[in-house]
Amino acid sequence: QVQVVESGGGMVQPGGSLRLSCAASGITFRMYTMYWYYQAPGKQRELVASITTGGNSNYKDSVKDRFTISRDNAKNTVYLQMNNLKPEDTAVYYCNARFHPNNYWGQGTQVTVSS
Repeated sequence: QVQVVESGGGMVQPGGSLRLSCAASGITFRMYTMYWYYQAPGKQRELVASITTGGNSNYKDSVKDRFTISRDNAKNTVYLQMNNLKPEDTAVYYCNARFHPNNYWGQGTQVTVSS
C-alpha cells in the first residue's frame, strides 16, 4: 500500500522558518519525481517546487531564494526548507510523487504565517 505523509507544518511568525518533510512508502522512491504544492484558502492548488530523480530542482518564482527542496533516497523522504516566510505563504502544503502512470498525493500539512 502506497503512503505519502507530510509533516512539519505549523504556525510561525513572518520571517521565520519551517522544514516540511514528506515520507513515501510502498513505492520505489528513487524513481519518482517529487513535488510540493500549496493551496491557500479559496484558491487553486499551485506548484511550489519540484525535484527530479537526478536532483534537479525548480521553484515557483515567489519562493525562489527562500525555499529549498531536497530529497534523501535512503530515507524515502523529500524536504522543503522554507525560510523568510511571509503571510502569503499561508496554505496547506501537499506532497506529490509521480512516475508515470503513478501519481500519489499526501493529505497535506498546514502552514500558517502570522504575527
